[in-house]
Amino acid sequence: MHMQQVTAVTATGAGAPPGTVVTVRGAVVDVAFADAGLPPIHTALRVAWDRPELLLLEVQGHLDLHTARCIALQNTAGLARGTTVRSTGAPVLVPVGDAVLGRLLDVVGQVHDLGPALPADTPLRSIHNPPPTLEQEASAIEVFETGVKVIDLLAPMAQGGKAAMFGGAGVGKTVLVMELIHATVEKYRGISVFAGVGERLREGHEMLSDMRDSGVLARTVLVYGQMNEPPGARWRVPHSALTIAEYFRDQKHQNVLLLMDNVFRFVQAGSEVSSLLGRLPSRVGYQPTLGSEVAALQERIASVAGTAVTAIQAVYVPADDFTDPAVTAISSHMDSMIMLSRQLAAEGFYPAVDPLASTSALLDPLVVGVEHYRIAERVRETLARFKELQDIIALLGVEELGANDRLVVKRARRLQRFLSQPFMVTEAFTGTPGRTVARADTLAGVRAILDGETDAWAESSLYMVGTLDEAWHKEQASAPTPHAAEPAT
Repeated sequence: MHMQQVTAVTATGAGAPPGTVVTVRGAVVDVAFADAGLPPIHTALRVAWDRPELLLLEVQGHLDLHTARCIALQNTAGLARGTTVRSTGAPVLVPVGDAVLGRLLDVVGQVHDLGPALPADTPLRSIHNPPPTLEQEASAIEVFETGVKVIDLLAPMAQGGKAAMFGGAGVGKTVLVMELIHATVEKYRGISVFAGVGERLREGHEMLSDMRDSGVLARTVLVYGQMNEPPGARWRVPHSALTIAEYFRDQKHQNVLLLMDNVFRFVQAGSEVSSLLGRLPSRVGYQPTLGSEVAALQERIASVAGTAVTAIQAVYVPADDFTDPAVTAISSHMDSMIMLSRQLAAEGFYPAVDPLASTSALLDPLVVGVEHYRIAERVRETLARFKELQDIIALLGVEELGANDRLVVKRARRLQRFLSQPFMVTEAFTGTPGRTVARADTLAGVRAILDGETDAWAESSLYMVGTLDEAWHKEQASAPTPHAAEPAT
């Protein structure tokens, strides 16, 4: 909806006859409109109650000719029957444009960073916008370098594409997303929009402080609907963040880096809303509208000619079940899928990215080049063979393998260690400075390991380093021996 239309609709709705609250059941509020037609679906209603806090309702359905069923976007504690409700005549509107840069907003665009209020002339935009048409969309074929070795090598991300980190509880999704923010936002010449969906309050404070300290907050917008908020807020906050991103894409023609943590909480909030509205659950208890809700969100994350929206999303995997309906619904929209492994995390390999399960549409010789593609395939073959041999090793030991298989095991173990990497966001906890590695350095290091140039090195020399040169210096410092030759570059 264009700005002129939104303003006109709001002005029209301002004089509409008010409604009255007839039922309050937690986040679900029924409103009766006795003398006027019902407001359309997705219309925002403002509650005129005796509290200073804003309370907005969003129409979700019509129970009869006079009653609308709504979802509250803020806490309804203290809301009584008989309270007056006025229709805004428009969907929920959020502030957009340069005024929101460097600010922390909630689902309806209120400022929560203890800073000054937004200017009165800040433009507003509806959170419900259609995705670009197929003719308008631009395909994503340019690699978006992250500086994280295992991602750039095996699951490269696309400039203007969608990437998701899938993993269970405690395997490092948020840490990986935070590292990608550190690694990419500082060198990224564009606008960054972060959507915190159903996450912890502590993480919101940390994000705001980190971005302020690193000097990138001036080009970033933070939009939060956290786990202490009602399901309506958590359900709509990704749409609010997307609306801000779309404004910079369409009106300002600026590239946007869109970061979401955690998309599963969006699905979870939608499931709560569906149950509160009385819909029968579908597969595994999820809402029957799961596929359409995810599609409505993900299809809006699109690039148009000349302007890219690059999305990095964290996705919680309940009970480590990658066949969960929510996970499969989200993964079907992704260009790059980065799977995190609990086993690798338990063994101390961070980032705990599963190199065999992670995939990317960009891992194609026409996109990344023939050399990169061949190296990635050799890495997968080596690690896949190592995985096949692990049962035999557990039973009989490495000594019982043939010479070729022993060589595969030796190089696979070194690859596993080299693909680990110290992060900037964990430096305060580990004492190890973070590393960002260029894709060319990653390819050179992996090629050297595959070619046997590090066979004589200690495995520990390759663990938690950046480039292979750093590993060589570590090897020299720990056990300088004549056979630890510097690898060819």
